[in-house]
Amino acid sequence: MHSADFWNNQSNAKRVTQQVSILKDDLEDNKKLYSIAEELTTYVDILQDEWNNELFNEAVSFLHDAVEFVEKLEVKLLLNGKYDMNNAILTIHPGAGGTESQDWAEMLLRMFKRWAERSKYGFNIVDFQAGDEAGVKSATVEITGEFAYGYLKGEAGVHRLVRISPFNAQGKRQTSFTSIYVYPMIDDDIEVEINPSDLKVDTYRASGAGGQHVNTTDSAVRITHIPTNIIVQCQNERSQIQNREKAMQMLKSRLFQLYEQEREKERQKTESSKTEIGWGNQIRSYVFAPYQMVKDHRTNYETGNISPVMDGEIDEFINAFLKWNADK
Repeated sequence: MHSADFWNNQSNAKRVTQQVSILKDDLEDNKKLYSIAEELTTYVDILQDEWNNELFNEAVSFLHDAVEFVEKLEVKLLLNGKYDMNNAILTIHPGAGGTESQDWAEMLLRMFKRWAERSKYGFNIVDFQAGDEAGVKSATVEITGEFAYGYLKGEAGVHRLVRISPFNAQGKRQTSFTSIYVYPMIDDDIEVEINPSDLKVDTYRASGAGGQHVNTTDSAVRITHIPTNIIVQCQNERSQIQNREKAMQMLKSRLFQLYEQEREKERQKTESSKTEIGWGNQIRSYVFAPYQMVKDHRTNYETGNISPVMDGEIDEFINAFLKWNADK
């Protein structure tokens, strides 16, 4: 068996296993919904026949838990996009502003890492370019787990930070921007035609953050797709061959999404609500000073408790986006 066939079979088997797992979860959710309905009906029947304060308080507590479960299930049902169940590729690019914006990019990288940990998702940095003084020039991570892309797709866009700059001796307020891109990891069974002559492949010496995990060979790979000028990089695998395979997988994912978007634009030329990701179109603002607030400008969901958000507690923003996107 050729290595390509082996990895294709592995990918297909993994996807089937994932789909079976999701179907099992759906069946369990349905069983629990029926159980909740029966339990609530029993509470109502008993309390109608004979009032009991202790039983009423028990019913209220049960109802509170039931509502929480139904709300979570409601959000899960919104993950019905074609590739929502896929793993996600997330890239981070700071805007103009040097060290200040690069530091903001690293803060966001940590935020998504903590979110992935809280969600029991895998978080693998496949490319990392450290800032000159601090922070991140660019980073690409693979986030693996059921519906990773579905949950994270709403994070794509420009994230704006307002704070008293730790890099400014005068203590002035500074506004920084970082752009987040999110792509579904495309399986090997989905064909994306790539002409080898359209590719420029460069190798270079890999190095991790802070000089860690420095390789002594040119194992890192950068691939440029010349017609679209899409550039992908990978330096975190053990060999140049593995880095090239991972980079090609990322390129395939980005090209597939690009072609999907182009087809969608052709079908929806008159739709004006969709804006390009750009420096005038921030999706969310994180204000550290003179007050504290995180606000999503699409859904208007906001919170003044900024520390948990930066520690990865962004589920409420994700849920608000999914509901908002479903209502569009």
